[in-house]
Amino acid sequence: MATIQNLTKRQLTLFVQDNNGTIEKIRREFNPVQWELIQAHVTLCREDEIEEIEVVVQNIRSLRIDNPLKITFDLVDRFQDGKGVLIPAKVANYKFDDLRKKVLKGINDSPRQHRPHITLMHPRNSTCIDNIFNQIKQCKLPMELSFDKISLIEQKNGGRWTVMEEFQIVTQ
Repeated sequence: MATIQNLTKRQLTLFVQDNNGTIEKIRREFNPVQWELIQAHVTLCREDEIEEIEVVVQNIRSLRIDNPLKITFDLVDRFQDGKGVLIPAKVANYKFDDLRKKVLKGINDSPRQHRPHITLMHPRNSTCIDNIFNQIKQCKLPMELSFDKISLIEQKNGGRWTVMEEFQIVTQ
């Protein structure tokens, strides 16, 4: 008798506004499974960090920043034995770290370091080879992106991620 899985994951995400479409074109071509599951993003907080979701939502609703969060990115890189490809942020993302602290206030006042990145090829459902990586390296990718809202997203049983709620964080 088969067991019914009822696995729900939630995370806080900063969705990428990909003005020239390059990031999504790469994801669609080289990792169509992940492209179908979720739009390009930077994960702000993972599911294990936001288990106390009521506190997290209250923290987000009370925070305001003067300008969109800017993240400067480095060159594409491979990870997990070369199977995956990501665009890592450059080091010293103090504003990103500060945003994480504010979101997790009262739950974890010293959250683990989390280097922001955008996954182009997720090793769970794609495999990068040298030829593909060389093609991706030739693409003109954004070096800086701005974020003005946080999205609470949810995935059920490995399906498509859906937006549960969005929070505008920049003071209007």
